Amino acid sequence: MDRRIDRPDRLRIGISACFFHPDTTRKAAPSKTLLWIEQSTAHWVMSAGALPFMIPSPTGETARGDVSVHDYAQALDGLVMHGGVDLAPGSYGESPLHPEWSGDALRDAYDMALLRAFEAAGKPVFGICRGLQLINVAHGGTLYQDIATQKTGSLTHRDADAYDLNFHEVEILPGTKLERLLGERRHRINSVHHQGIKDLAPGFEAEAISPDDGVIEAIRHRGDAWVAAVQWHPEFHFPRLGVVDDSALLHDFLAAARAAR
Repeated sequence: MDRRIDRPDRLRIGISACFFHPDTTRKAAPSKTLLWIEQSTAHWVMSAGALPFMIPSPTGETARGDVSVHDYAQALDGLVMHGGVDLAPGSYGESPLHPEWSGDALRDAYDMALLRAFEAAGKPVFGICRGLQLINVAHGGTLYQDIATQKTGSLTHRDADAYDLNFHEVEILPGTKLERLLGERRHRINSVHHQGIKDLAPGFEAEAISPDDGVIEAIRHRGDAWVAAVQWHPEFHFPRLGVVDDSALLHDFLAAARAAR
């Protein structure tokens, strides 16, 4: 008998969904809303023995029944906020500076509802890339709609051709929990974003910055809620790439999830 199939102690971690809205140019189900997660994000959660569950949106034209995000917050042990499309500037009180930066307001509303439900349930939340930005906005912060054009002297934080193989250094700020988790102050990380934190949300502290341009790369809630996020993608980090071993971030998050059970 394979004893691995009987592990009721495994943590159950929700992953927020990405949205493909109806699109007549798409070959697969062009009239339908598709929800998805990247395989690498699920595998990252699984790497520490936890079970990942994509959390579907309970709203939309096909919605039926009474299942809500609060039911998922009660049933699961923690939440990973997935990367993906830009936030809608309207979510932080701005208008798009360019049409291509209009973002996805429907996904913003879904993500914010998830975040609030898990916080209310006392469950930990870890944000990745867009997840960091969403957490910041949901708590009253703002974003650069486009770092390259709005922040003078900025690094190339997104290279469309290199994608997850675009790297730069990150500086861990002294006295932070992230410093205790990662040890060294300077690390090499990937960078796959063109938006970023402009005004940090009240109640949060920056834990890491890009040393060459000051862009915030990691945040953590200072209060009772366990909410932390990084701007880079730990699920894309492998030793062969010469990047930081940030597996301690996942294990810290999962330890908080187990403590919240």
